Amino acid sequence: MVRVTQSAAAAWDAEYAKGRYLDEPPVPFIGDIITAAKASACGRGLYIGCGNGRNYVPLVEAGLDLVGLDISPVAVEQLSRRMPERRDRLVHGDLSALPAGATYDLVVGIQVFQHGDRAAAHSRIRHAQRLVRPGGLLAVRVNSTRTDLWPDHEVVEADPKGAGLTLRYLAGPKAGLLIHFFDGGELEELLAGMEPVLVRRVVSARRPAPKPGQWSQHEAIWRRVS
Repeated sequence: MVRVTQSAAAAWDAEYAKGRYLDEPPVPFIGDIITAAKASACGRGLYIGCGNGRNYVPLVEAGLDLVGLDISPVAVEQLSRRMPERRDRLVHGDLSALPAGATYDLVVGIQVFQHGDRAAAHSRIRHAQRLVRPGGLLAVRVNSTRTDLWPDHEVVEADPKGAGLTLRYLAGPKAGLLIHFFDGGELEELLAGMEPVLVRRVVSARRPAPKPGQWSQHEAIWRRVS
């Protein structure tokens, strides 16, 4: 398992301290996760990268009992103040902070598995798969290579067959960090042993002006069959 670097935690601390996500609505994918979880009776789970609650709060308010995990102590504290009744279900740390051998009905990772290079990103997704009990669900949203890449960056990994690439950002809130962008086939190969519940799709949104271009994400929900 690959651990998140301290630089990533510090970068997110700075963003959350500035109020990032506090006033933003959840991503529409949350509705699909709630529907799939209820249909499969997967009410207890884990949200990896819960942040300060933008997407975690509506999942819990819909009746899901989720452990929230995040590398940013600032985010965890903000979420604890927002939902004090959930304080004992919030964990500061990376995947190594979870109890050994723990498995969950539902594991959610939204825009979190893409941090690091290809090897790190793949390792985290495989770890997340192992956290899902047989019959449980894994909900994933990650960067797509269809994104218009911005701001300033350098490409540090590029698969010659087009199966994903990794950037190091040179500007913006993620300056200095490695972020992986997944090709659709790359993601499906990683999760080939799981059964699709919500077939992978790519969703795109224009960046708010004056930022250029659009940002694309893969979204899908899989069931662990064994």
